[in-house]
Amino acid sequence: MADDDDLLWSSSTDRGSEVRLFDRNRHIMYLQMNYEILPSGYEGQEINRLTLAYFIISGLHILHALDHVDKEAVINWVLSLQAHPKNEAELNNGQFYGFHGSRSSQFHSLDKEVSVPNNSHLASTYCALAILKTVGYDLSLINSTSILKSMKCLQQSDGSFMPIHTGAEKDLRFVYCAAVISSLLDDWSGMDKEKAKNYILSCQSYDGGFGLIPGQESHGGATYCAVASLRLMGFIEDNLISQSTSSCIIDLPLLLDWCLQRQALDGGFQGRPNKTSDTCYAFWIGGVLRILGANQFIDEKTLREFLLTCQSKYGGFSKFPGQFPDLYHSYYGFTAFSMLQETDLNSLSVELGISMF
Repeated sequence: MADDDDLLWSSSTDRGSEVRLFDRNRHIMYLQMNYEILPSGYEGQEINRLTLAYFIISGLHILHALDHVDKEAVINWVLSLQAHPKNEAELNNGQFYGFHGSRSSQFHSLDKEVSVPNNSHLASTYCALAILKTVGYDLSLINSTSILKSMKCLQQSDGSFMPIHTGAEKDLRFVYCAAVISSLLDDWSGMDKEKAKNYILSCQSYDGGFGLIPGQESHGGATYCAVASLRLMGFIEDNLISQSTSSCIIDLPLLLDWCLQRQALDGGFQGRPNKTSDTCYAFWIGGVLRILGANQFIDEKTLREFLLTCQSKYGGFSKFPGQFPDLYHSYYGFTAFSMLQETDLNSLSVELGISMF
């Protein structure tokens, strides 16, 4: 006989077959467990603790369960991770004064003769501001001047961004982070939008998708970063396919064709041609189609069916069917179901990657 958990997991049709349901309550329990204590498997991700917190807290908000967190404690913890210059002159030293990814990146060397690097990071800053926005903190109280003025130093001559002030890659991920940071702070003084736009356009491939850098293979995540950034910066309109495409700065027909071809026969989305469907691309590709106003071309029934095969009996979502869940794929599973208008889920700001209601 099935136990209560099995009854929550599925329902029976008149023919006796089982139909999987989106198990909101179990997902809330999964996130709450990770909020209380992260499993040992995340030890190697300690430096990204702020990102993991973003998945948990933003996920609870999408699930309409933000009452499961101590908002004041969350605010105080996030604010404690901000890097601050000692004085005005330090703002001109080329370093970035955003948010650290965890407490460990704030540790100082015991050797006073060694210069301690400032390890605040663009992606961590994006996550920090997203968390603060989610829990209702007034972002006008943030010291945005130090963030934006120092962020300007991270933009390269070709318009791309590095995530830290030295020794890092530069690609569309960090252009997107800079765009979201600017949007959330309602201040675009930290980036040259025209240069950023030109860099994004240089990343569109011959097949219509976008690579992380110019000349690289088109990729679902990079394509989202490109399209969402252009939308946030005001270079493309919302619901673009309903507008005249003659003056569109991107090759829209090719982009649509590339995105729509990413929905595989199993209903899920793949990140690149000939790759296996993966939970997260329901957001990365599905989000692009929603921004463009082309989500009506998605086969939502088969997408939902695929996603439910990745839903774990422990709560959360896995990358592929039958695997254990993780916070990254769980969060993008929740965002996908929000875009599919699942009952009792908050709506999503697709460009920002968080729920705004």
